[in-house]
Amino acid sequence: MKLRRALKDARSEGELFRRRALAGFVLILLCLAGLVGRYVFLQVVRYDEFATRSENNRVKPIPIPPARGLIYDRNGVLLANNVPAFRLEVVPEQVEDMNAMLAQLGRVIPLSQDDLDAFHKQLKQSRRFESVPLKLRLTEDEIDRFAVNRWRFPGVDVVPYLNRRYPLGGLFAHVIGYVSRIDADDLERLDPARYKGTTHVGRIGLERSYEDVLHGTPGYELVEVNADGRTQRVLQTHPATPGRNIYLSIDARIQKAAEAAFDGKPGAAVAIDPRNGQVLAMVSVPTFDPNLFVDGISHADYNALTSAPDKPLLNRAIRGVYPPGSTVKPFVGLGGLELGLRRPQDTVLSTGTFYIPGQSRGYRDDVRGGVGVVNLMQAIEMSVNTYFYKLALDMGIDRFSAWMGKFGFGRPTGIDLDGEASGILPSREWKAKRYKQAWFPGETVIAGIGQGYWAVTPLQLAHALATLAGHGTPYAPRLVMATQAGVDQPKIPLPNPPSGPSLVTSQANWQAVDQGMQMVVNAPRGTAYGLGKGFPYTIAGKSGTAERYSRRSDAYNENRNLAYLASRHRAWFEVFAPAEDPRIAVAVVLEEGAWGASSAGPIARKILDAWLATQPDAPPDMPLPSGGLPPPGTSPATPAPAASTGEDEPAAAATQETPP
Repeated sequence: MKLRRALKDARSEGELFRRRALAGFVLILLCLAGLVGRYVFLQVVRYDEFATRSENNRVKPIPIPPARGLIYDRNGVLLANNVPAFRLEVVPEQVEDMNAMLAQLGRVIPLSQDDLDAFHKQLKQSRRFESVPLKLRLTEDEIDRFAVNRWRFPGVDVVPYLNRRYPLGGLFAHVIGYVSRIDADDLERLDPARYKGTTHVGRIGLERSYEDVLHGTPGYELVEVNADGRTQRVLQTHPATPGRNIYLSIDARIQKAAEAAFDGKPGAAVAIDPRNGQVLAMVSVPTFDPNLFVDGISHADYNALTSAPDKPLLNRAIRGVYPPGSTVKPFVGLGGLELGLRRPQDTVLSTGTFYIPGQSRGYRDDVRGGVGVVNLMQAIEMSVNTYFYKLALDMGIDRFSAWMGKFGFGRPTGIDLDGEASGILPSREWKAKRYKQAWFPGETVIAGIGQGYWAVTPLQLAHALATLAGHGTPYAPRLVMATQAGVDQPKIPLPNPPSGPSLVTSQANWQAVDQGMQMVVNAPRGTAYGLGKGFPYTIAGKSGTAERYSRRSDAYNENRNLAYLASRHRAWFEVFAPAEDPRIAVAVVLEEGAWGASSAGPIARKILDAWLATQPDAPPDMPLPSGGLPPPGTSPATPAPAASTGEDEPAAAATQETPP
C-alpha cells in the first residue's frame, strides 16, 4: 500500500497541468483583450471627449464682458463713463471651506457686511465653477496687501474690470438712471450667453430702456492655468464687441440751469423742441447720486433715500401726477374754436360767479365781482374762469375729453423711458369704470379749468404744449437722438417722424390762442406780465395754480402769506418761444408754490435764458415794447387791475384756478 501511494500518475498530473495552463492562458488573453479593448475605448472611441477634458484641466476659457456704451449729451458732454477698477473674485469649487476663507481674507482686506451679503446672494445664483465678485473697487493698498498674501487663498484673485461712473452725479440721475449688480430676477430674463461674465445691468432710466443698445456682445480668452487655477499665459483672445454709444437730445447747460432754478424746492421741468419732439431738458428735484447704486448701495444710504420726506427717488417729470390748473385753458380755448363752438371775438361776461342754468350752486372766478366782458384772448391773458366754465359746459364732457385726448392727456406720451405714468383725463367712461357713478355737469365745469379729476405729469403737459406750439403737429418726446458704434464711427440719427396729422385745421384759430398766451406775458393785465422783460424773442405762456385741498368756506384767496399759499397750491407755468415760430416749449411745476406765475414762472424764464445762450443765431437783447401787446376786441367792462410785476397778484387774482 505504501508503495502504491508513493508512485505518482504522471500522465494524469500532466493532463491536469495542461488544462490549468490552458485555462490560465485563456484568462490572461481575456484580461489582455479587456485591457486592450478598454484602451481602445478610452484612446480611440472617446478620444475627443477625454482630450477635451484633459485640455480643460490645463486651458480655461474666461469670458470677456463687453465695455458698456457711453452716454453723451447733444454736444458731446460725457454723462456716463466706464472707468478702470479692480475687484476680488472667488471660484467656489476651488475653496474648501468658504466661511473660513472669508474670515481669513477679512483680516487682509476689510469686507463689509454689505459685501458679504451681496456675495452670498450671488453665490446661490451662480455655478460652482463660475467666478463670483466678492469686493468691488479695490484700493491700491488693498491690492498690494492681497498680492503679498495671495498664496494663502486659492480660488481668490484680483480681476480688472470697467466700472460705470456718472461724472455729473445727480444732474441726470432721473434721466439716465443707473446700473447695478445682476440678481436672480435678472438671470431669469437675461440671455445667459450674451451676459456671460457680465456683473451689472441697467436698472432704471435710459440705462434700462436702452440696455440692448448699450450692452454689447461678450468675447472670451483661452488661458493656461496651473494646478491651483492660476493663469500662466493667454493662448487665444476673442475680443468683445462694445455696446453702442448714445447721444441724448438734452443739452447739459440747459439741464444744469433748470435744476439750479428750483433751488432745492420739490418739482419738475421738461423742455421740448416742438419741431421734432427732442427733449432739451428734463429735471426732477430733489435728485440723488446714481453712483451709490452701481456697486451696491449701503443699507444706511438706501434707508436715507427711501425715508426722505421729499422723495428724491421719485422721477416727478414722468411719474409725478398733479392737477394741471389753468394751464389747460389754451387747449380748451383752441378746442372751442376748432369744434365751431366759439369765434375768437365772441365774449363772455365775468361777474365773479358762474351758474349752470337751473342750478343755484355757483362756480367762481378769484376776483370778487369778476372782470367784465372778455373774449378768448383776454380770457387766456387774465385766466378768467367764467369763460372756460361756460365753454367746457357747451362742449360737454364727451367732446371735451375727446379733444383733450388728442394732445396726449390721459395716456403715456411714448417717450423712450420706462415707468411713465398715464395720468387721468376726466371722462364719462373713466368715472364709470373708477367709481361706478354717472357724470354730472358740475364736473364738466371744473374740468374746464384743470381741476376735479384731472391728473397730468409734467412730461404730458410739456408734450401737449409742444404740440400746440408746433401748430398742432404732434411728435412723441424723444431723449436719444443718435447712436454710435464707437468714438471714431459716425453717429446714426434715430428718426422721429410726426405721430399724427396736425390737430389745427385753421391757422387763424392757432394765432388767436397764441396771441392770448403772448398777452399773458407781455400785456399789463397778463398773469405773468413782466416775465419776458429783456428776452429778445416774444414769449407766449400760461400760468396755473391748482389747489391741493378742497375749500371749506366761501372765502376768496386774499391771504397774502406766501408760505400759507404755497402749502395749499401746486404752481405751474408753461411757456414757448419764439411765439411766432416756436423752438422750445417748457412746462414747470412746483409741488408747493404760492402762484403759478410768481413761483414757477421765474424757473421757466431761467430755462429760456439758458436755452437762448445755446443758440448761435440768437439776436441781441431787445427791450419789450412799452405797454406790451394791445388787448384785442372788446375791453373789459370793469376797470383793469393795476399792472403786476410778474407776480400773480393783484392782476393775476382773476386767474387762479378755483374748484367750487
